[in-house]
Amino acid sequence: MDISAILDRLERRLRRLRFAPPVTHVYNPLVYARAAFTQYLDMYGRGSRRCVLLGMNPGPWGMAQTGVPFGEVGHVRDWLGIDAEIRRPRNEHPKRPVQGLDCPRSEVSGARLWGWARHQFGTPARFFREFIVLNYCPLVFMEESGRNLTPDKLPAAERDPLHAACDEALAALLSHYRPQLVIGVGAYAEKCLTRVTGTLDGRIEPPRIGRILHPSPASPAANRDWAGQVTEQLRGLGALPAEKP
Repeated sequence: MDISAILDRLERRLRRLRFAPPVTHVYNPLVYARAAFTQYLDMYGRGSRRCVLLGMNPGPWGMAQTGVPFGEVGHVRDWLGIDAEIRRPRNEHPKRPVQGLDCPRSEVSGARLWGWARHQFGTPARFFREFIVLNYCPLVFMEESGRNLTPDKLPAAERDPLHAACDEALAALLSHYRPQLVIGVGAYAEKCLTRVTGTLDGRIEPPRIGRILHPSPASPAANRDWAGQVTEQLRGLGALPAEKP
């Protein structure tokens, strides 16, 4: 199954799901920003990859705006060179408008991750030769206040069918990319990878599983040289060469 078919099936399954308060608004960038995500994959996501970096779900100022995982506007536009059309979600929260690549706000998590990649590798071509960055769940959940709600905070009756749809898509994406190493950006993504890699049933050689510190500014640890810490974590996992003596 090619990636477009995987995403189409995931979008159909997600469309049937319903979420109760405190969730009042749900954005799916695979619908309104699909052209940008497709451009990202066409430019940087073809063929197998040695390492998959997996995030949890979009942030309101990242992938929700640009369609790219951890998609801080400046890096998506100026470093990755994404310029596709980004439409508006159907039920848009008045406090979380989608302004696409014109959004004036910067997502800290995305700025840290893509800023690290830019500093470490210089060009997108060098980074994507080894890595691909994906999100486990493409949905953004918001409360009436505009507050972001992450998938792990959903009640089990809503979380379980969401996991079923996203697990199936992740298994298909791993079978496509055939990575040697899969790395959760944070604990939740690592748990998802652990669960899904156990269901691959010989479709690919099981990849090694690791985790790096999430770049969220809500994490005190991430606010202390996130890039330096993650570089060392990736070296320890074998995703980067050891530092030269």
